[in-house]
Amino acid sequence: MVLASPRQRPVSSQASPALPVGALTERIRSLPPVQQQEEMGRLVRTEVARVLGLSDPGKVQPNRPLQEAGLDSLMAVELRDRLGVLVEAKLPATLAFDHPTPAAITRHLLGLVEPAPLPSVAPVAPDAPIALVAAGCRFPGGVTGLDELWHLLECGADVIHPIPAERFSWEQWYDPDPSVPGRSYAREGGFVGDVAGFDAAFFGISPREAQSVDPQERLLLEATWQAIENAGWDARQLEGSATGVYIGLCGTDYQHRVMSDPARIDAWSLLGTTHSTVAGRLSYWLGLRGPNLPVDTACSSSLVALHLACQSLREGECNAAFVGGVNLLLEPSGFVYFSKVQALSPTGRCHTFSEEADGYVRAEGCAVVLLKRLADAQRDGDPILAVIRGSAVNQDGKSNGFTAPSGPAQEAVLRTALARAGISAAEVA
Repeated sequence: MVLASPRQRPVSSQASPALPVGALTERIRSLPPVQQQEEMGRLVRTEVARVLGLSDPGKVQPNRPLQEAGLDSLMAVELRDRLGVLVEAKLPATLAFDHPTPAAITRHLLGLVEPAPLPSVAPVAPDAPIALVAAGCRFPGGVTGLDELWHLLECGADVIHPIPAERFSWEQWYDPDPSVPGRSYAREGGFVGDVAGFDAAFFGISPREAQSVDPQERLLLEATWQAIENAGWDARQLEGSATGVYIGLCGTDYQHRVMSDPARIDAWSLLGTTHSTVAGRLSYWLGLRGPNLPVDTACSSSLVALHLACQSLREGECNAAFVGGVNLLLEPSGFVYFSKVQALSPTGRCHTFSEEADGYVRAEGCAVVLLKRLADAQRDGDPILAVIRGSAVNQDGKSNGFTAPSGPAQEAVLRTALARAGISAAEVA
């Protein structure tokens, strides 16, 4: 038995039936592949323009959802009827719903003219190496790419500063005494600049909807586009591909903000802030058909997402995967909470492995990496920034306190990852 939600459907085991041999079908089949695409696309845009009442088919944008262009349910049926006459076949009434853009309808009709064989899914070796072919990122210190990140690490820059006023006024939330209710004794952190700057139209998001889109989603969209560009890929060729999306997410600051006033809740409030839709937007925007899931395992969320993506690539569930993590500090509640458990450093600095260690410092950022099986990346001539040979996940069970880490469990997960990678700890630089 295979169960799937409407957004995560199992692959059908039956190919679409071919169209009957009519005049159009014969003419399309006689053309070279590129011309087949051009001719069918021209015919589809012409019919879309007629249904929408446009005098110029050139105004029909191939990749714009027809619903956004004004197509309603009656128009969708009319478009189905017109295209059915054109290709001399009975098409489903859900045609414009299942294939929401002119480009998608074109691909569907071409698939009926010349049915493609079902894709084969062949898992590779369970220890097959995975290539990291590109990345995009946003981090404190003005970091907007890998070169800037490397420079920041190389020069040892300090990017911890007082909480920016545009987040919230830390003065009214600050008190050096951790016992004072509703106050934080920490007032510094690492913050990404210009989280409000966002080209919503570029990502197909309306101005009104953009107001309810979590800034974490905005950063993920930007970092994903950056990764695509850095890989040298054409984003249009990803549409319909078995590309997965695995995103580490645990912050809900923006959702708390937009849902705190019931009078301000609208149709976009949850669609723009729940973790499932934050991750789901990436697949929707690019038209990806691989697995899509947010992962919340607190501090390890993005690492677990990476582990799951590598498994999916080895199992053949996807041929490429976007893997990311994002966290923004938008509300004072998190600072107050971690002050109450005295987890934060009052000095605003981490003193790792030192007797002066007195807590951690909150910071934020976003990164998205693009993964492929190493053999596939080498075959396709992709850039290879790193190779993942092994990973592992566990839980420490009953340790010395619910939030306290367990040394033996951490050692065990490291040993398992090293064993799967086929290297010793001494080989790790």
